[in-house]
Amino acid sequence: MDFPQIWPQLSSSSRSWLVEHNGEPLPDELVSELRSITGDESSQPWWTGPSVEGQTQLSDETVDWIETVANEES
Repeated sequence: MDFPQIWPQLSSSSRSWLVEHNGEPLPDELVSELRSITGDESSQPWWTGPSVEGQTQLSDETVDWIETVANEES
C-alpha cells in the first residue's frame, strides 16, 4: 500500500501531527495506527523503520509528499 492510499485512512489528528511534525520520528501511537491500516507492511518504501536511536521514521520521499500535501491545503 502506497502512502497516498494510507493518508485518507489516518485519523485527522494523525494527519495534523504529520503535517506539523513532518520529518520527525513518529510517536508510538502513530506507528500503531499505520501498522493497523497497512497490516504491518513495514517493508514498504515509504517506511524507513527504526532509526539509530530506535525511533521509527518515514522515508524522505514520504516526508516530501506530506509537505506537498500540506502546502496544497494551505
